[in-house]
Amino acid sequence: MNPRCKPKNKDAQNAGTAFAQRLPGKAGSSIIPAMQGDFHWPDFLPAFREAAEHDGFLRTVIAETSAGPIEAWLRRGSGPRVYLSTGIHGDEPAGPLALLDLMKGGFFSDPEFRHFDWAICPALNPTGLALGTRGNADGIDLNRDYWNRHTPEIAAHVAWLESWGWPDLFLSLHEDSDTSGFYFYEINLREDQPQRADAILAAVSPWFPAEPGPEIDGHIPRGPGWIYHAAEADLPEHWPEAIYLSKSGCPLSFTFETPSSAPLAPRTAAHRAAIQAACKQLPQA
Repeated sequence: MNPRCKPKNKDAQNAGTAFAQRLPGKAGSSIIPAMQGDFHWPDFLPAFREAAEHDGFLRTVIAETSAGPIEAWLRRGSGPRVYLSTGIHGDEPAGPLALLDLMKGGFFSDPEFRHFDWAICPALNPTGLALGTRGNADGIDLNRDYWNRHTPEIAAHVAWLESWGWPDLFLSLHEDSDTSGFYFYEINLREDQPQRADAILAAVSPWFPAEPGPEIDGHIPRGPGWIYHAAEADLPEHWPEAIYLSKSGCPLSFTFETPSSAPLAPRTAAHRAAIQAACKQLPQA
């Protein structure tokens, strides 16, 4: 446990856990909530909490920060185990809004998906989301800290992940300021199934074309919009969440990237469509 994190005993009562940690911001600083298009941080967590509780999800507080808690929402099921996370970069609001839309819209209660074993972390970087910055209040990119775990946010998150276990599918929602199309990373430790990539890109196509090559985000794509990535970090000591999960036993992950220069509504819609398409590709038993 990171020595800067103090255990908090009362906020994980719904799921019966004790993973809440109190995470300090910068000394002497205050968090001023940022407005990003139609994303307003002070309203987000209460809205998500209301929708998730209505849909039968149970809340665990992983950690407390100066801008609000890092929460996980769980609903057990007999089907595939699926973990969704977003909001680890505070200047990428489409992912959190997509999960809120899906929760409000009944996606998780759809007969096709209701039996899935769900875990959702809708806002992994509260201080960054409040400030509208990629990093946290200390300016650190949390999605490069899953190897060292120097930040209290990621130390607490990893502790929670290790207690919960590993999913069959991990979906991570991000945005990219340097692209005009949609693309995704796939990390696959099992059988190669290219039809999954085709289904995701087709689902997103009403909003964005697949980002063309010959290079995307510094990688040679397997096809337009599709980076087929080894389970190795580009920088060995700077693991993102997807690499950590693949190294820990998650067999399949997709990291979705929408173009942040586009209007927020189609970015959010594209994430919703990509999530639904990926989940439809899973075996239902």
